[in-house]
Amino acid sequence: MRAIRFEAPTPPAPQVQARTQAPRILVVDDSLNTREIEKSILEAEGYQVDLARDGLDALRVIEQASKGGAFYDLLIVDIEMPRLDGLSLTARLREDERYARVPLIIVSSRDKDEDRRRGLDAGADAYIVKGTFDQEDLTTTVASLLGKAAP
Repeated sequence: MRAIRFEAPTPPAPQVQARTQAPRILVVDDSLNTREIEKSILEAEGYQVDLARDGLDALRVIEQASKGGAFYDLLIVDIEMPRLDGLSLTARLREDERYARVPLIIVSSRDKDEDRRRGLDAGADAYIVKGTFDQEDLTTTVASLLGKAAP
């Protein structure tokens, strides 16, 4: 008789899934419609999106997030807002070591070269005019500033 050798099947290797968390974006705009449209566009691209209604609300949201250990990878800010406008918010964020180098996009209805220059001088990395707003322009700019394709 021949000896029959039985081997237990090799258990499958545990599946390792790369756990990549989608970049977190804060949209700051006093217009509810604009906030919701931008949120919808960005979430459809796979980003995590939080909202703030003006500059002071943005500072509160950022502080609240940091207490929970969260950090924003990119900010999208309007210029014209009550309480704390986008240029002042941008300047304040650039003074904060946590947000000094975080990509920031200004999305504004102001389309003059002077407005664009003021936004970039305040520390914005990009400037998009609402009047010529294009969903693809926003998503391409966000992906470019984050240094990768959309999640």
